[in-house]
Amino acid sequence: MSIRVLLADDQALIRAGFKMIIDAEPGLEVVGEAADGREAVDLCHRSRVDVVLMDIRMPVLDGIEATRRIGADERLAGVRVLVLTTFDNDDNVIYALQAGASGFLGKNVAPGDLVNAIRVVAGGEALLSPRATSGLISRLIHHLQPPARQLPKLDLVTGREKEILLLVAHGLSNDAIAERLHLSPLTVKTHINRTMMKLGARDRAQLVVFAYQHHLVRPGDPLPDT
Repeated sequence: MSIRVLLADDQALIRAGFKMIIDAEPGLEVVGEAADGREAVDLCHRSRVDVVLMDIRMPVLDGIEATRRIGADERLAGVRVLVLTTFDNDDNVIYALQAGASGFLGKNVAPGDLVNAIRVVAGGEALLSPRATSGLISRLIHHLQPPARQLPKLDLVTGREKEILLLVAHGLSNDAIAERLHLSPLTVKTHINRTMMKLGARDRAQLVVFAYQHHLVRPGDPLPDT
């Protein structure tokens, strides 16, 4: 079954370029194009969409608000948003991640990286630009609202789940976590899914936001001992 992609960008030339790359790739297909955020949300309702490539700066409704509306709609629970930005250090990316985006890419992304990113977020992983992740997280903790003193949701998380949450926040993949903890990738995935459910996180990107917001991990922290 193909991964169905919606392109949301107010520049027709950019949509055409991405469409050419995506439609040429086996297992991927573009099922719609939107020139603004409102149209993107409407198309998500009218078509079965797996991944939205979402520009941040669009007329009528910007990409951040469109992402928020998609993330808040239970009918669109399976839709993943990959934000496109002109600059890796765009602070709007922070708000997009808070709104529910699964990751972001620069618009100058190489074709192979674009295709890989779509497959990664469609599979439920988070995708943050490697060049920007460190700086992004450093700025992220200054933009987030201070956490409440009590973390009742965290009380629901088991010791093993918290251990895996910290490794997710450090950017490790399921396979890397499994190898580090001597578990199967399926077991790791199960723990992550349970943690997302307990914390009300839509995907791994929101788990990362949660971990940094509540100071479970800080920029520059070494990987925890296992």
